[in-house]
Amino acid sequence: MSADDEPDDDAELESEGTGSYLYELPPGADASLDWGLTGHLNADGTPKIVERILEVPAPLAGLRLDHFVKTQIARLSRTKIQQVIETQLSRLTGVGALKPATTVAAGDRFVIRRPARREPPCPRTLTVLHTDPRLYVIDKPALLPVHASAKFYFNTLTRVMSERWPDEPELQICHRLDRETSGCLVVARDREAATVVKAAFATKHAVAKEYLAVVTGQPPWDTEHVLDIPLRLSQPGDPTRVPHVRMLPKLDDRHHADWQTAITKVVVERRAGDRALVRCTLVTGRQHQIRAHLAAVGFPIIGDKLYGHGDDAFVRYCDEGLAPDLAAAFILPRHALHAARVSFPHPDGGRVTADAPLPADLAALLTG
Repeated sequence: MSADDEPDDDAELESEGTGSYLYELPPGADASLDWGLTGHLNADGTPKIVERILEVPAPLAGLRLDHFVKTQIARLSRTKIQQVIETQLSRLTGVGALKPATTVAAGDRFVIRRPARREPPCPRTLTVLHTDPRLYVIDKPALLPVHASAKFYFNTLTRVMSERWPDEPELQICHRLDRETSGCLVVARDREAATVVKAAFATKHAVAKEYLAVVTGQPPWDTEHVLDIPLRLSQPGDPTRVPHVRMLPKLDDRHHADWQTAITKVVVERRAGDRALVRCTLVTGRQHQIRAHLAAVGFPIIGDKLYGHGDDAFVRYCDEGLAPDLAAAFILPRHALHAARVSFPHPDGGRVTADAPLPADLAALLTG
């Protein structure tokens, strides 16, 4: 998992959230864009039906049905799983009534059907940076999640692509960008191209990725500087409210078996008051690497709710959305991180290099 490959929905604890601010347009939103405000509704105003297929793999055969569902949708509580089984789950294979204690067999297929819910608004307008018969490189807008999660089903990049290119059923996203990160994202147009490009991203050394971040403070990096700070994923017992979400930097000599090498090259490209635009080039790729590194050395990314403002603010944002006091504290509705350049091998030979221009919201942070 690389620095841009974060858990979908910005690892927002897989919480569905109920706060009223979740469903408001972010401050400064361009109202001319498609924000998906009614994407969950049919033309007559009734909710669409969302379906999710669950198929039992051989290693999970013999589990109780409720335990199997828990392996597929970890965020659900035991009570919620029982409600899903009673009201939304039906068989696609086999016979017999379904109960939480029903034993599942390898190959069993079930479907969950539920009315679509209102989703937080997301900009659904894509820009294509590169196109050829095998590939697209798109400029993903900030705040649009790549895949479905607890909060998002219709307002996702995968859904937007299926609507924009309905005659291309083999489209595959070759890596991830976190929901709040904008910029270059590679999409293969056929299965063979996807296999080749995904393999290149997995090797790390075959792909070059550069990011631009607007940070608080003035880093002393007028020439390229190397941040070599091991990281590890937080666990229960660590001093954080969000274990398995926050990455912890190694800032002393304390031993831990899970430290992973993490190296980022950084250089300041522009300065403006108490802010700076930093170009970050990945040498290794760890979850949240750029965000965790910049915060660890005292220059957090503007708008970074987790690494710039702490667990309490992050959890509150996940539950409530962007309340006015949080919006004022964060300055920007999303973290100011942009995937500015990607270079990777083309499946037919040669390389593709694509650049995504600095988006207007980040540029505005440097002109005030």
